Amino acid sequence: MLNIKRLFNPVARGVIVGSLGLATMWANAGPVEQAKRLHERIAGVPPSPQTNVLEQMRQLIADGDPQAAALIAMDNDNFYDVTLVNWAAPWTNRDRSVFVPFNDYIATVVGLVRDSADFRSVLFDDVIYVGQGVTPAYSNTGNGHYEAIAEQALPLKTTLVRALQSATTGLPAEATAGVITSRAASQAFFKAGTNRAQLRFTLLNHLCLDLEQLHDVTRAPDRIRQDVSRSPGGDSRAFLNGCLGCHNGMDPLAQAFAYYNYNYDADNDPDGLNGFLEYNVDGELDPETGTRVQAKYHINSTTFKPGYVTPDDKWDNYWRAGVNARLGWDTTLPEAGSGFGAKSMAKELAYSEAFSSCQATKAFNAMCFREPESGTDRAHITTMVTNFKAANYNAKTLFGDAAVYCMGGNN
Repeated sequence: MLNIKRLFNPVARGVIVGSLGLATMWANAGPVEQAKRLHERIAGVPPSPQTNVLEQMRQLIADGDPQAAALIAMDNDNFYDVTLVNWAAPWTNRDRSVFVPFNDYIATVVGLVRDSADFRSVLFDDVIYVGQGVTPAYSNTGNGHYEAIAEQALPLKTTLVRALQSATTGLPAEATAGVITSRAASQAFFKAGTNRAQLRFTLLNHLCLDLEQLHDVTRAPDRIRQDVSRSPGGDSRAFLNGCLGCHNGMDPLAQAFAYYNYNYDADNDPDGLNGFLEYNVDGELDPETGTRVQAKYHINSTTFKPGYVTPDDKWDNYWRAGVNARLGWDTTLPEAGSGFGAKSMAKELAYSEAFSSCQATKAFNAMCFREPESGTDRAHITTMVTNFKAANYNAKTLFGDAAVYCMGGNN
């Protein structure tokens, strides 16, 4: 499991001071006190007295540039080892719990933030972060490599190195999709089921929208699979007014995952701790479907035989029209609205306005220890998104903007 110091650091978990008192203290404090509190808000610990970090931050705040001071605080190991680990951990499991082992999904999020990378690539790039010189080495069938990093409390800022996911895991480069094809996400969301969970939790974690919020019964039902009853409980109205509104958009997008499965021994390893991600390459046919499509896509095919039979991994985004056009889909993508495979579909999601707004909201929650509530909060989220884009989607700008805002009397 995660190192206990990292997980239970009381400052990093938000126990600093009452919010009303904090706002007053920040407003009345001088640059030195403001620098200390900003550092604690971001890294969860005060600046080390053995460094000149406090003085650098004090000077920047005195000069009217608290965002630059915030970036200095982000250089602290604790920002990576605690703040970012706790930020990303809930995205890696169905319970959305922070109490999970350190894994390749979390490591990749931390690494991309550390490297000031275009954070949109978290969903589609051929990327993974591993521990340099860490034993055991990365394995497709276990999490020991990342658990060793946590158990030894190795500083993530200097331990993690960027690598090609394809070279590390053997997955074809065209089949890689950032954290979606990480081992942790595969175990959580490709395990058993119908692969719809992978789409649902990607939407929930990276667009901040669950399926109920995307419900739209006006989209065509032609891609809904055979396993969905058109008259659940003998009442077709339940389908027309309920199931239809999610599956008509979800199933055409989840088709992008048709060649993926998490392979594990359900009898002897029910949690899939020793399982691995499998992907049917060109020419590799599933014995049940006779195509590259995994058998799980034809599960319960007799529920509604006239339903859609998945032939390949072609995806379409039916949500570009109707009420979900509000998500701000990018019209300039080479595969805008339609394509093949997880990589291009994930890019469709990552290039939406909803993705950027979601990252801003999550950073706000992490720095402010609450959801944005007021009109002022929501206006600041918009500002954060603008700055995020201007910085080539560098996630550090989100943390800096949120921390300064909430330390400045808005908490």
